Parts: sequence; structure tokens; C-alpha cells
Amino acid sequence: MANTPESQKPDSGTTRIVAGETAPKPKRRRTIEIALAVGLVLLIGAGAAVASAVSNSNQAAPAPATTPAAELKLGYFSNVTHGPALVGTSKGIFAKNLGDTKLTTQIFNAGPAAIEALNAGAIDATYIGPNPAINSFVKSNGESISIIAGAASGGAQLVVKPEINSAADLKGKVLSTPQLGGTQDVALRAWLGHQGFKTNTDGSGDVNINPTENAQSLKLFQDGKLDGAWLPEPWASRLVLEAGAKVLVDEKDLWENGDFTTTILIVNKKFAAEHPETVKALLKGHVESVNWLNSASAEEKATTINAVLKDTAGKPLPANVIERALKNIKFTTDPLAGTYKKLLQDGVDAGTTKTADINGIFDLRTLNEVEGKKTSAAGLGQD
Repeated sequence: MANTPESQKPDSGTTRIVAGETAPKPKRRRTIEIALAVGLVLLIGAGAAVASAVSNSNQAAPAPATTPAAELKLGYFSNVTHGPALVGTSKGIFAKNLGDTKLTTQIFNAGPAAIEALNAGAIDATYIGPNPAINSFVKSNGESISIIAGAASGGAQLVVKPEINSAADLKGKVLSTPQLGGTQDVALRAWLGHQGFKTNTDGSGDVNINPTENAQSLKLFQDGKLDGAWLPEPWASRLVLEAGAKVLVDEKDLWENGDFTTTILIVNKKFAAEHPETVKALLKGHVESVNWLNSASAEEKATTINAVLKDTAGKPLPANVIERALKNIKFTTDPLAGTYKKLLQDGVDAGTTKTADINGIFDLRTLNEVEGKKTSAAGLGQD
């Protein structure tokens, strides 16, 4: 077979250049190179676009638009310890400050139920005891709620049958609290633990604790089916004055200077982020309500609160009951943030929550803006 010059051999996908010759590039190779060149241009363009996007993302994003809410759904309890809520709703203080925002309310018996409603979006803010708020914050890794103000201090007692004279007498007895994991429930379990008693969240243990609605606790105690209960006002006073109970423990005696939080005001974090103006209006109404309670006469306070309790419970409290209840309570916008590490530990000891970091649970900035003074978050949030 005759030898064919290398330059004339069929294209094998590569090109060999022989000295003295200029070999043309094969068409297929040329097509590939053009495609690669076009691809390179496209990649460069895409890279520029990505770089531009990254550059833009590094710039401060515009703050999300916020507007007043069309409606504020507020929760509270029909308890004297929720006085600011009772006054704010009945005297139209909240409605006045909310302006065009519609106010709707829902009444709860205890904190865990209110927290469940808040987390489900059934309400936007609520008056509540501190322990359910702590528990919600811990379970949600800080995403669920913010404590935005205090409402009341004091007004919780362990009341028992007259023949019970000491902690030792409680062994084998049946006690009640408003709800498992509620503030009074945690207080009772923690206190019993310090007395050497074991309690379980299923109600068993050295002392039986049955979470029971407040009105039912009164009835059960009157019927002799309950040995005692750790209750907020006015229920502690009702058992004492209407059912013959006596005070075994006044919770204020367990705290430094007698100051402990009974009621706070919390808000759903998502709602607060979307409607800060509405939260500010709520806080204005709250502060005004607390100020009213602290400036009104004892008779005026009792009359106003009793009128609300009549509407929610069907009948007013006897004069001696509401008088005793109000004497045990201090209305304040300070949530007493310095007590919350102990409250958390009480919940851990009671078996109703877990050890956690609660830094960030408070946002008192708007409260401080409204009041024109600084209420401390004790290093557990913003103030």
C-alpha cells in the first residue's frame, strides 16, 4: 500500500503539524472550540450575575414592612392577680389605646392552656404566670414568646385543712393546683421537694397533686375531698373565708423581700415583629391600667374588679374576699427578671421543664419607651 503523507491521513480527532506545512483545523474541532468559547462567555456572564447577587445580599436588607394589626386577640384569667387585664378591658383603656385595632379577649383557667392557644395563633398576647412562659420559651428554643412587662407580684398561697400544721402533715395528702406546669403547680412541687417529698407529674408520690380548675378546688375542699391547694387570688382567699382553710405557706415568705412574680404580659414573637405599633399600643394600655390600680381607692379597685368577675364568673366576690385578695397583691409593670433563673430551676426540680439558657426571654424596650424609665431584663434579654 502506498504511503500517504501524514497531512492527508483521515482526521483522527487530533492534528499533527509537519515541518513546512500549515495544517487546517478539522471542522468538528472548530465546532467544539466555538461551543467552548460560547460556553465560557455564558459562564463569565453567569459569574458576574452571581457576584452581583452576592454583593447585593451583603448590603443591608430593607426592614420588613410593619403595620398596625387589624385585630388583637388578648388572653387573661378571671383572677384578681390579673387586675390590669380586668381593668384595661372593662374601663375601655385597651380599646382607647389600640385605636382602629379591634380587641377580642379570651379567658383561661391556667397558663399552659393559654400558652397552647398563643402558640396555635388563637391569641396574640396574654397575661400569664411566669413558669408556662419559661416552658414555652425553652421548648421553642426561644422562638415562641417574649415577656414584655410585669403585671402583678404576690397573691399566691398554700391553704390547707385546719388540722394540717406543718409540711410533715402533708404526707399522703391530696392537694391541687390550677394546672400541671402552671406557676402555682411548679411552686408547690418545688416547695414539697425542699421538704423532702417526692412528687410525680402523674399525680403520684409522697403527696398527691391533682391539677384542678380553681372553682372545682373550692368545691372539692368544701366537700372534704381535698386537703389543700396552692392557689392564686382570689381563690386562696375564697378557700380561707368561704371554706375554712388556713394558710400553711404564703409564697412571699419564700422570696427575698417578699417579691415574686405572679402575672406577666407576653406576646407571640411573630405577631410582635409584624405589628410593633400594636404591641406598643397594648403596652400603653397596660401601663395605664397598672397606674389606675395603684392610684384608685381600695373601694374603687374592688368595685371595678368585682364587676368584671361577676360578668365572667356569674357572681361577684364577697367584700371580705376581694379585700383580702387585693391586700396580698402588688400591681407592677416590673416582671422581676432577676427571679427567673430560680423560677427556671424550680421548673426543672418540679419535672415540668428542662435545664436551658433563657437569655433573650425578655424584650422590655417598648415598655421602657412607654414608661420613660428603665426596667431591667437582668441580662436575660433587651431593655
